[in-house]
Amino acid sequence: MEILQLRYFYALAQTQHVTKTAAQLHIAQPALTQTIHRLEKELGVKLFKTSGRNIVLTEYGIYLQKKIGPVIKVLDEIPEELNDLTGSKKKLIRLNVLAASNMITETVIEFKKTHEDVNFIFVQNNEEKNADMTIFTREFFQRPKSEAENYHVFTEEIFLAVPRKSEYAKKGSIDLSEMAGKPFISLAGSRNLRSICDRFCMHAGFKPNVVFESDSPVAVQNLIGASQGVGFWPHYSWGNRDENHIALIPISQPICRRDIVIQLHEENDSDYVREYFEFVTEYFAEKVR
Repeated sequence: MEILQLRYFYALAQTQHVTKTAAQLHIAQPALTQTIHRLEKELGVKLFKTSGRNIVLTEYGIYLQKKIGPVIKVLDEIPEELNDLTGSKKKLIRLNVLAASNMITETVIEFKKTHEDVNFIFVQNNEEKNADMTIFTREFFQRPKSEAENYHVFTEEIFLAVPRKSEYAKKGSIDLSEMAGKPFISLAGSRNLRSICDRFCMHAGFKPNVVFESDSPVAVQNLIGASQGVGFWPHYSWGNRDENHIALIPISQPICRRDIVIQLHEENDSDYVREYFEFVTEYFAEKVR
């Protein structure tokens, strides 16, 4: 059996009208009839029988129609699926965003202005293996010498955020140990920034008194602004504060900084990915300058 024979049979089985089917297939009526006869001869059964002036399927024809229906559907879908797959592989960037999500969102918006055909997939998973790039954070990060060109590292200061009405709001700097026992508004424990900030408190000699935690940086920011507690504020990643509600105080002791790491995964490298990688690193460099 040939695919063309099966396609002709399936089309004729749908209409059960030789002239109409030949017109739909853009072939001569005798060519359609001969193809069906060859298929019947190969299978050893009659697939159609006459009924008055029309033709109808035999029991064998009905069986074959049911069997090949799903196959024809799959064959018809293959060209479009391959086209989508080819296009997406060329124009798809997979980002594993474990830190600096606000800044990464900004870079995607800016990059799309001149690269409308590039699409992004976002994940947040420490175990992700198939990302083109990963953005993560460490308190201190050392580039692997063997692949240093695939990493860009930006150091970001972390401030103490206090309500504007707080007694600490006008301080030029603060020793973090002064915050022992104070209510903290924090990111949830699953976020890497949270573990870094918890270590800052440990270095200052106390465990933070977390009265509220959330996966949402916006929720943390809003609650600090609403005078519900104090918290840590990454200088560049979280952008400008609400001038009327929050004051950012430099921390004198301990040194509170983190490294934001942008990693390009070479095994998934492509022109689009590398161009975006360079775009992101330039964008971050401008922000932290």
